[in-house]
Amino acid sequence: MNSTPVRPYPELSVPAVVLGTGTGVLLTAAFVYINLKLGFGLAGSTVAAILGFAVLRGGLGRRSIVENNINQTIASGINTASAGVTFVLPALFIMAVTDPSLSSIPVGPLLFSAIAGSLMGIVLIIPLRKQMVEFERLKFPSGMAVATLLRAPGEGREQARLLLGGAGVGALLTVMVLQEWAPGDFDIGAALGLPAWLPFALYVSAANFGAGLLSGRGGLPFAAGGILAWWVIAPIAVRLHWIPKPPGLRGADVAGWQAGEIYGLMLRPLGIGLLIGGALAGVVAAFPAVRGALSSLATAARVARERGVSSDEIAPAWLAFGAVGSFVLLFLAASFASASLTIGQALLIAVAGSVWIGLAGIIVAQATGHTDISPLSGLSLIAVTLMFFLTGGNVTAAVLIGVAVCVAINQCADMMSDLKTGHLVGARPRDQQIAQLLLCWLGPLVAIGVLVLLWQLPGDGSPGFGSQSQACLDGAASCLAAPQGEALAATMDALRGGDAALDKYVAGSVMGLALSVFPIGGIAVLVGLAMYLPFSITLAYGVGCVTAMGLEKARGPAFIGKKLVPFAAGLIIGEALTSLADAVYKVGSQMGGV
Repeated sequence: MNSTPVRPYPELSVPAVVLGTGTGVLLTAAFVYINLKLGFGLAGSTVAAILGFAVLRGGLGRRSIVENNINQTIASGINTASAGVTFVLPALFIMAVTDPSLSSIPVGPLLFSAIAGSLMGIVLIIPLRKQMVEFERLKFPSGMAVATLLRAPGEGREQARLLLGGAGVGALLTVMVLQEWAPGDFDIGAALGLPAWLPFALYVSAANFGAGLLSGRGGLPFAAGGILAWWVIAPIAVRLHWIPKPPGLRGADVAGWQAGEIYGLMLRPLGIGLLIGGALAGVVAAFPAVRGALSSLATAARVARERGVSSDEIAPAWLAFGAVGSFVLLFLAASFASASLTIGQALLIAVAGSVWIGLAGIIVAQATGHTDISPLSGLSLIAVTLMFFLTGGNVTAAVLIGVAVCVAINQCADMMSDLKTGHLVGARPRDQQIAQLLLCWLGPLVAIGVLVLLWQLPGDGSPGFGSQSQACLDGAASCLAAPQGEALAATMDALRGGDAALDKYVAGSVMGLALSVFPIGGIAVLVGLAMYLPFSITLAYGVGCVTAMGLEKARGPAFIGKKLVPFAAGLIIGEALTSLADAVYKVGSQMGGV
């Protein structure tokens, strides 16, 4: 009888942690850029798993799928902060352009808040793992997809090659556009003699086209929103003289002026209203998850009493320590966010924020567990609004705590999805939980740093993103519209009582609520985002969606999942990282020239 002990598969190993950390940092930086450009986040688990096959298996000869699972768990946990930060924090930068009192952003409290949210999201959701994953057996479709990929190492190597090939193509195209070797867009409308208020141009962007390829049929509402805005609403507005021209304006200048006014006075506020209405509809749709959330809490507590703590789970003392630590960080963030807040107000904000994080985080985890659709924007909007009133109208404090909430509830959904993946591939939950806890601080640091870098990119004191940045006003390919941040900034301005387009916001909200009755996840949010962005972006994105639909019809769904998805993800990452490298170079050159 062979007495040689069987060596277990490596799991929480140094190679997995190092690779996951590096991949997570790169994905966070890339997806901050993509979030500001397109207005919606992308998942990083699949990309991290594919890169894990290329490095761990292909480069290092390691064959443990649970080790690769740790890699993707760390990478996706770090990357989660990209959406949490870019959905909320840009609002403060954008509002500071017209309100000098907001120009001084407290960096320390901001970091405390974001890290507190990341930590709190993890420690609050871990106790529900057994209930949601093992007892309720929620699907978590993204988690199941990653588990399927991890269990198919042969396909993983091929997908890694496609991912890197796509990244190369994306990087090359981006360099060509940045160096003006290729046009930033094809303005077909100008060649046809169409007026500026009836645009017909395709934005040349690997990331934009790749996002359309990934979305396929589900992304068509986004393209349809742009068509509705510029090919339906804009012509009606011109023909019915809803946008009267000023006296003395003649010739071609009229069409350009009308295009700007149509966007600023009509399409932009309607898009904001659609975003708000769609987000609130998502929250209403998630209300049934509240019952499931409360049931999960009760069942989890009962199971813990009856069975004790499994050795596969992290010790409750560590979770309690993390919960206390995150609460203290949240309290410090509120205390130092503004000198006008009292200690009592800061304590109230920390308590209210923690309670809302717990409830909203469980709702999001339940929602993603059933459908993979998360009402993240709506729950974050409610949090910022609540904090605005609790702070007596203090915008800075409200946004900073809103960052914590948004990061936390996104972390809840991601953590539970990763635990679902681990359950399916036979991983130890404890190792995943430890890995997430040890590195939860890194994502907020990277996301905030990249956001500040992109804001300072012009180097002349002008805004680097938002619809009023010079790049967006000029229609440049480098435009970062930050639609989610713009929508939140407009909502905050409305709460402060200085909004002149309230009728448009209300009309858009009603439209968003009405659109939400259609059985298409997030349709109102997609249409609202499309109204916010340059039409060249939404039209080119739509071309990607139609291309994916054609390929699926010709080659089948398996081709999409095994071939097109990794290549499209590579296109996105290639452009994002190349653009960020260019931004770092430009900022460095500006600093060197000072």
